[in-house]
Amino acid sequence: MKIKREKFQTFINCTPKEDTATYEVLGEDLEELSVEMGANVTKKNNILGKSTVNISSYDKSASVTPYIADNGSALFTYLKKIIDDELLLDDLKTDIVNVEIFGEISGTAYPAIREDVVIEVTSHGGNTDGYQIPFKIHFCGNRTKGTFDPTTKKFTASA
Repeated sequence: MKIKREKFQTFINCTPKEDTATYEVLGEDLEELSVEMGANVTKKNNILGKSTVNISSYDKSASVTPYIADNGSALFTYLKKIIDDELLLDDLKTDIVNVEIFGEISGTAYPAIREDVVIEVTSHGGNTDGYQIPFKIHFCGNRTKGTFDPTTKKFTASA
């Protein structure tokens, strides 16, 4: 059975410095959100005419474009702080949770992977569609498998 795009959701932690995460789903105003894997590929041909291909790492990123600001959202507050305070280095770290709504359900929670990321605001302003804050998500690794409840927006790591 084919999986609808809406069944794979990405939640971003908009309060990374707080004890309790505030997750907000990405998708409003987005027609596309893809993670570019950015594989580090090494190809070699030996003297016997054989080829080898090795993938040694990934440099994953995703562009959130457009993000049209919603004054009442936690994500807007987080992005506005990045802009206003010109945050750098560790102050740009947060985490995201990719949730497989199509996966096997455990109560009200679905299979999920939480991963550390860095947020790069690429610009702000935009056209007459609204105040836009496009940003890039740079994945840092430190992946944790678990479950996520989209209703309570709570991630629980696997044992």
